Amino acid sequence: MYLTKGEIILTEITESDINFVCQIECDRDLWRYEESVPTDQLAVRKKYEERIKQKGKKDRFDFIITLQSDSTKTPIGIAQIWTYVDFRKSWELGYAILPEYCGKGYGKTAVKLLLQLAFEQLGAHKVVGMCNSNNIASSSLMESVGMTREGVFKEELFWQNKWTDQYYYSILEKEYFQTKN
Repeated sequence: MYLTKGEIILTEITESDINFVCQIECDRDLWRYEESVPTDQLAVRKKYEERIKQKGKKDRFDFIITLQSDSTKTPIGIAQIWTYVDFRKSWELGYAILPEYCGKGYGKTAVKLLLQLAFEQLGAHKVVGMCNSNNIASSSLMESVGMTREGVFKEELFWQNKWTDQYYYSILEKEYFQTKN
């Protein structure tokens, strides 16, 4: 699967992307607001190899983010969407952009593409996203694409040796189409 908007291309990961995915998934600096970060790149590799092999109805999509203008198609991040609660037709999204590409709107465009996929192709009723309450960039990004902070999970994450709140965001299908028009 291939999605594009503006300067951004989302391409479903393949075997040739797994080294990058392992690198990014195990990068503690990139995931500094996460409660835990995997350290075993072989385990991450195995997990993604299994995902690539899945056939039939998919309950998750993992994408590499690249730039249209980059002829070498060097990855700048990942964007993911997976079933949150299947019978409720809800999906959860996640994303990470390498630091040297942050602040340029690439993450926002990637999330817009995930929302477009969810609502226009996957038949989603709702898309959710969560972030550490200290992750102002992620919180701002979700709000900038029309997601609403529905709640705060008080002291949900044990982060940096203390309990920290987690924000819960969502956007409904009708809200997506209202903001799109």
